Amino acid sequence: MENNPHNLNLKDHLCFSLYACSRAILRLYRPYLDKLQLTYPQYLVLVTLWEKPQRTIKELGEVLNLDTGTLTPLLKRMEAAGLIERRRDTVDERVMNIFITQAGKALQEKASCVPQSLFDAAGMNKKELDEINETIKRLLHQLNKISEK
Repeated sequence: MENNPHNLNLKDHLCFSLYACSRAILRLYRPYLDKLQLTYPQYLVLVTLWEKPQRTIKELGEVLNLDTGTLTPLLKRMEAAGLIERRRDTVDERVMNIFITQAGKALQEKASCVPQSLFDAAGMNKKELDEINETIKRLLHQLNKISEK
């Protein structure tokens, strides 16, 4: 890639656009998550457990792109709130299994307002948002491939 002074304009930085958009979405989500007494990372953990009610910490880390140092305190707080249970695997005690509780399951219907708030605010139809999401996921996949080398 050749050096181009225009590459340094903030408005042309994809990373800034994604960062600013992510922050705007989180601001939009905040009132809904506050009503549910959840942080955004806690919400993401619950979303993964609504899809599959039992996962290991390793699986959660891979799905959410978070390391165990970040996940462990987050999961401890969620367990204290009664949303999940953490149990050592009976076969391999090094493995920590995470289970969603009834209280965690009960939040699923209430949490449907979170993604709906983006659909309502975006001024785009579902197909347009799905296309953006697919493009971002392809970019993330490619960048992860490069960083794994």
